[in-house]
Amino acid sequence: MAALDQKSPNVLLQSLCCRITGKSEAEVAHQFQYAVRVIGSNYAPTIERDEFLVSEKIKKELMKQRREADAVRFSELHRKLQTQGVLKQKWSILYLLLSLCEDPRKPSSRVGSYSALFAQPLPRDAHSTPFYCARPQSLSLSYPERCVAQNNTSMGTSGISSLGVYSLNGPTPTPQSLLVGHPPQVAGDIRGSRLAWALPISASPPGAAAPTSRGLAAPLAPPSRVTPRHRRDGDGSAEIGEVALVRDILYVFQGIDGKFIKMSAPENCYKIDTKVPLCKSLRDISSRLAELGWLHNKVRKYTDSRALDRAFGLVGQSFCASLHQELKEYYRLLSVLHSQLQVEDDQGVNLGVDSTLTLRRLLVWTYDPKVRLKTLAALVDFCQGRKGGELASAVHAYGKTGDPNMRALVQHILGLVSHPILNFLYRWIYDGELEDTYHEFFVASDPTVKTDRLWHDKYSLRKSMIPSFITMDQARKVLLIGKSINFLHQVCHDRTPPGKILHASSKAADSPKDAAELFTDLEGVFQEKIDAAYFETSKYLLGVLNKNYLLLEHLQAMRRYLLLGQGDFIRHLMDLLKPELARPATTLYQHNLTGILETAVRATNAQFDSPEILKRLDVRLLEVSPGDTGWDVFSLDYHVEGPIATVFTRECMSHYLRVFNFLWRAKRMEYILTDIWKGQMCNAKLLKSMPELSGELHQCHILASEMVHFIHQMQYYITFEVLECSWDELWNKVQQAQDLDHIIAAHDVFLDTVIARCLLDTNNRSLLNQLRAIFDQIIEFQSTQDSLYRSALEELQLRLQFEERKRQRQQEGEWGVTTEDEAAETKRIQEFQDFHAKMRSELRILSYSYQGIVQQFLVLLMTSTDESLQFLSFRLDFNEHYKARDPRLRVSLGTSRGRRSSNM
Repeated sequence: MAALDQKSPNVLLQSLCCRITGKSEAEVAHQFQYAVRVIGSNYAPTIERDEFLVSEKIKKELMKQRREADAVRFSELHRKLQTQGVLKQKWSILYLLLSLCEDPRKPSSRVGSYSALFAQPLPRDAHSTPFYCARPQSLSLSYPERCVAQNNTSMGTSGISSLGVYSLNGPTPTPQSLLVGHPPQVAGDIRGSRLAWALPISASPPGAAAPTSRGLAAPLAPPSRVTPRHRRDGDGSAEIGEVALVRDILYVFQGIDGKFIKMSAPENCYKIDTKVPLCKSLRDISSRLAELGWLHNKVRKYTDSRALDRAFGLVGQSFCASLHQELKEYYRLLSVLHSQLQVEDDQGVNLGVDSTLTLRRLLVWTYDPKVRLKTLAALVDFCQGRKGGELASAVHAYGKTGDPNMRALVQHILGLVSHPILNFLYRWIYDGELEDTYHEFFVASDPTVKTDRLWHDKYSLRKSMIPSFITMDQARKVLLIGKSINFLHQVCHDRTPPGKILHASSKAADSPKDAAELFTDLEGVFQEKIDAAYFETSKYLLGVLNKNYLLLEHLQAMRRYLLLGQGDFIRHLMDLLKPELARPATTLYQHNLTGILETAVRATNAQFDSPEILKRLDVRLLEVSPGDTGWDVFSLDYHVEGPIATVFTRECMSHYLRVFNFLWRAKRMEYILTDIWKGQMCNAKLLKSMPELSGELHQCHILASEMVHFIHQMQYYITFEVLECSWDELWNKVQQAQDLDHIIAAHDVFLDTVIARCLLDTNNRSLLNQLRAIFDQIIEFQSTQDSLYRSALEELQLRLQFEERKRQRQQEGEWGVTTEDEAAETKRIQEFQDFHAKMRSELRILSYSYQGIVQQFLVLLMTSTDESLQFLSFRLDFNEHYKARDPRLRVSLGTSRGRRSSNM
């Protein structure tokens, strides 16, 4: 048992203390207690664990001592040490050698020096988060400058950084070790410190010998006071002691006015009454320390004012909770300082030892909490009046710094602030639910919007609430995911659970830490989650629209019927409607036209279309104006409702109606010119016996040929360059669409392109007016030619009858023509010649008017910004017939482009 006791750690430690000090076991009790505290703490050197840096420092130390040979020898030994795999803690060995090689007699390395006393850090476990080590960038705060105007004079030229120098000789002294004159205790576990306070303490003898080992430092005598407890100035008045100021400062740290330091409301800072006798250095240090209380009040005032504000929302409450959490850590620091001051008071009464909790040490120990509170106060200022995603963006903006500690602090706060946003986002993309009572989320909902406008108007983005760490593309995808789920449930009446759509169950938000990491990795995990939900939801929605509601079939039906793509149906419909549409518009009945439409469907290939499509095809009569015929008010209609009405909106159907009327009128011109050509071909031989009409008939042929050429070129342009090209682009985009918005956007672009290139937009209004005037000229020409042929055929018939009567009379032996008959025939021929002259004048005027309108139309085409319209002008005047008549058409294409660019 005796052998076992000799090997116990306590016995060995006590023996070590006796060997080092050269004293008996009773005399080394004080040093033994300190050694127990050191072993029980989390001792760690305050330098980085870099083997290379330590070896370099050893070589530099040898070079300073002019021991170059030893430095070379050390390098060789270090290389051999690196090749050995037996020793694991090489850095610790080198650090021990470095500590042993330093001269203990150097003043700079003596831990008992005053510079080391003022550089003592607070134990790390006074804080539960790692952020008190932060050194944030300078933040502009509104604390009055005059309170800290003389900081440099009281702190020396090196500033606060000179007080934070750590030596490599060993552990840095802590407040607890200095209070009782013990050797410096390492910045270790707070529990080890409390255990040390509970141990019995005996005052060390005044003449204790200094130890020779570097592992244990000599017991320190209490340092001389910077300022005594009470002293008198020149006039004999009692000056305030530093201990009293320390007590006041600890109250000020909590925002409570002290006995001497009070809050000045007019100047918005803590001040020491000028009547209080106090030296300038202590007054300056107290003012600098009081800034911590002002920062605390600023943060606390913000949290207290927002704590009961329900309209601040969940994001705002999370922000306040993060501030409360930081203040809680700050209060733990104050609790440690208060308890230390209480222990000092007890020890000062029992042992007569002066306090070591001085203002200068408080200035060093509170540096990290001060810069931390500065960051929080700056955040409070920047976040005033913000809520929801806008508040999260404000917090995120402060994380864009190169200081890793400050970035970690802001990241910690951002994790708490963004956690409600992540909750909103998950509920929206996985369940389609939007529970945003205080309008904090960047997706907004309008409950007044009806179901038929759900996709377009009910949900939108609040751009001001989009956090800065979420891109606009990601926000758009988030909006589409939830909108697609609601569209499926409310419009498509699809009851498939969202879990089956996304192949993943609805999940709750991650922890605040996970939220912060998720939002910082926007191109990684967060992007993958958004993309997965987006693609799966959009794919399912498009599948439902195409399979259950025949979206693509309805799109093709629009092309075939409203854009006149079904040629046989349109031609047969015109043939059947011609008698009805020639009547005045007021005499038309829709049910009669509907019956004709059904007849045309049954007689053409349209009968093979799906019944779902054919039942939507209908006749529509436009508003009737005075003098309108059936051609002016007739239109085809296509009824849409349900989910497909989201693509074919009322605005889209009105565009289809405008395009149909334009195409129907152009098709009618082609139909009219066909009838004109048939009339000319049929009547050409009949009217050969009337040579006086040859000039007018020739003029009719020429004018009809010009009109046919014009209409054929316009039909080619409309059919192939406008409709077919635009339709091909639309169909390719629809096939490649990833979501319903892509289909809607492609369809809108298709309609806008057709409207613009068919001259139906506001920019081409003058061209459209000229084209309608040309159409009117064609209709007038048909009327004039019909009138000419009708009168000529009547005249021819009368002449033939006259000759037949004359022949019959001659056969009967009578005179062929009597005086009365000859006079009547002469009068009738004269009337025909008068009418013939009138028709000749009308044809000449009509031809001149038509050519003038066409020339003006060509000029407008050449000055258009659309190159397809410019090339249309060349095709219309391919033989330069109109160019020879109008000098404005002699400008080349390059010249017209140059003029347009110069005008622009």
